[in-house]
Amino acid sequence: MPDFSLEHLGLAARDTAALAEWYVRTLGATVQWQSEKTPAAYFVELPGGALLEIYAATADTVGLPENGDAGLRHLALRVASIELAARELEARGVIFTEPVKRAGGGGSVLFFRDGEGNLLHLVERTAESAVR
Repeated sequence: MPDFSLEHLGLAARDTAALAEWYVRTLGATVQWQSEKTPAAYFVELPGGALLEIYAATADTVGLPENGDAGLRHLALRVASIELAARELEARGVIFTEPVKRAGGGGSVLFFRDGEGNLLHLVERTAESAVR
């Protein structure tokens, strides 16, 4: 069996430049690559090494997908402290509309949306969490 590892996640965006900038400004990502086409595609790296590919959407969906809808639905960002991370993100304009919840596998989660409405959440795991 091949040794699989996650290389990147793709985000189709209505405005690729604005979404890439949101990840840079809000989450401290760095642009690793930008295409020369218009609109540009981007690879941004989040602190911790995760790569996101941001490319032009070919269709606009009606409404925002909810976490329970079928398919890929959220990007989870592990943090040491949800409370500290949430305060920093609120200072950068992130709005949290739900309280902290219990995480599957142990720990806590706090959901929010990026500049185009994609669902993300912070996840804090404890020493007792089944997921490490």
